[in-house]
Amino acid sequence: MSAGVDYSVDELICVCISRQVRDGDVWAQGINTPLVSAGLILGKIRYAPCARFTSAIGQALVQDWGQLGIAGIEDLWVGKGLIHLGFAAGAAEILPKFQPKEFFRPAQVDAQGNMNNIAFGKDYHRPRMRLPGSGGIPDVTPQYDHSYLYVPRHSRVTFAEKIDFVSGMGHSPQRKRGGGPRYLISDLGQFDWLGGRMRLVSLHPGVSVERVQRKTGFALETAPDLAETRPPEPEDLRLLRNDIDPLGTRKLETLGGAARKALLREILQQEKLT
Repeated sequence: MSAGVDYSVDELICVCISRQVRDGDVWAQGINTPLVSAGLILGKIRYAPCARFTSAIGQALVQDWGQLGIAGIEDLWVGKGLIHLGFAAGAAEILPKFQPKEFFRPAQVDAQGNMNNIAFGKDYHRPRMRLPGSGGIPDVTPQYDHSYLYVPRHSRVTFAEKIDFVSGMGHSPQRKRGGGPRYLISDLGQFDWLGGRMRLVSLHPGVSVERVQRKTGFALETAPDLAETRPPEPEDLRLLRNDIDPLGTRKLETLGGAARKALLREILQQEKLT
């Protein structure tokens, strides 16, 4: 905490995401990423009124925004869409023309920014755990250099010396065009890839370099001008809590187990009542 402003880690992540949004940007929006949704909308309000979104929900190009939810989230992306395209048309037309930026959440990521969202374990047919899948990540990451990453819970499971499968290309010597990820935000700090290797550039308030290293499965590089992450401003928190995400959907990505289930039930009940 800083300067007497009380905030939670999910709010800090959203605010850091919002600071990556630039006027005129087009951002691709994933299906189940409320932390990113809240951050992008906050960035549009605070810094980039001309930013637009293209969503995997309904394959819509969106200029406007609305409150986040779960049961009726399609109303935001589909209901406010300027144009709706099928997935194939969106991939063939929106991606090459607008080259949208996008935040991906890797299940595993290595020091070069290669990602795995396929499975844990060496045997693809008999994995320890099957992951949600890669979606369009294998198509986008080898072509463009607009990839951004976020990890709500920083751990050695996610930040691995060697990932089990590669579903997203990082800063690889085999790359023929584009580049690897530019930026990563976790619940511990902010990172970039100067020189092609992940580097810690800011620590969240109260977090030490030693703690980040303990939670990272490879040797961590740090920027010479390592700073403390600038905390949210009161206006950021007011917008997140009152206008963008009053139901708290952003918190779902930082929770697990019973706490996540309880919040999910609470949000759905509130949506039913409203």
